[in-house]
Amino acid sequence: MSFFKNIFNSSDDTNSKENKINWNELTDLVQLDEIIAISIEKPVAIFKHSTRCSVSRMVLKQFENEFNSSDKVTPYFLDLIAHRDISNEIANRFGVTHQSPQLILIKNGKAVYNVSHSDIDAEELGRKV
Repeated sequence: MSFFKNIFNSSDDTNSKENKINWNELTDLVQLDEIIAISIEKPVAIFKHSTRCSVSRMVLKQFENEFNSSDKVTPYFLDLIAHRDISNEIANRFGVTHQSPQLILIKNGKAVYNVSHSDIDAEELGRKV
């Protein structure tokens, strides 16, 4: 039953108590400059999520349940339906093709790791930071 629950739960459940991630919401283009600056000291992970996509919701839930790298990486969350302009600028600035869901790791101001859909893996992210 939990498999179906993971697939069909609403996006409102992303803030459940199971969530181990203290997301920084990415809501303004200016934050991309901040992300670049932060990434000089500590890697930044950007999770791009479509609130209209059940696959994106399932991948997000799995990622949140498995994530344990908060001491190694600063996590940012982008609702790309609400902020498509930011998603487009991420593709432009970091030279990555737009995907959803998508996980991008930024180090020293550059995208060094970029995966989407079923390739998004919290443990692999931990190895990349």
